[in-house]
Amino acid sequence: MDRPRPFWDPDRPAAPPLTEPDRLAAERLLGVTLPAVLLDLLREQDGGLVADGYGAFPTDRPTSWAPDHVPFDHLHGAGRHPQSPFSLLDGPYLAAEWGLPDGLVPVSGDGHHWIALDYRRCGPTGEPAVAWYDAEAATELPLAPDFAAFLHGLTSPAAFEPTAFEPGAFEPDAFEPNATEPAIAEPAAGEG
Repeated sequence: MDRPRPFWDPDRPAAPPLTEPDRLAAERLLGVTLPAVLLDLLREQDGGLVADGYGAFPTDRPTSWAPDHVPFDHLHGAGRHPQSPFSLLDGPYLAAEWGLPDGLVPVSGDGHHWIALDYRRCGPTGEPAVAWYDAEAATELPLAPDFAAFLHGLTSPAAFEPTAFEPGAFEPDAFEPNATEPAIAEPAAGEG
């Protein structure tokens, strides 16, 4: 797939490229065939932070993250590297720990929410769709019919208006407390 800009964050240390033994080990452990487009990316760098231009995927309905997109700040590699906190090898543990449905392979996320390859319709050797899964709300949202379409849809988080849903969306200096209320509540008589 031709990309007009670098996929990986150029300001972060790069993981080494995916090796064939790591690919085979990941596919054997996960019991699936990983998408060719994903493997091509991992052969450049086996996981890590993505460049800002690829840090969000637009949605047509609200999620727990934002009303119009989901975050995609990193991609799990197939091997274990200090540049990436999780690996595809952690998929079975993460799926069990966070209650992901069978057939989802997490490729990005933080525990509360995941972007995952969805093998439930295509089977373990087919081309998986890509889905958003919110572990706390046990809700999901289909994002793309395959990983190539998912990559094509990625854009910069700056393309979206910050909302109260997103961490760090509001600057502390922009908040002005109500002048009629004390900034810190005083204890009631007899408390404290």
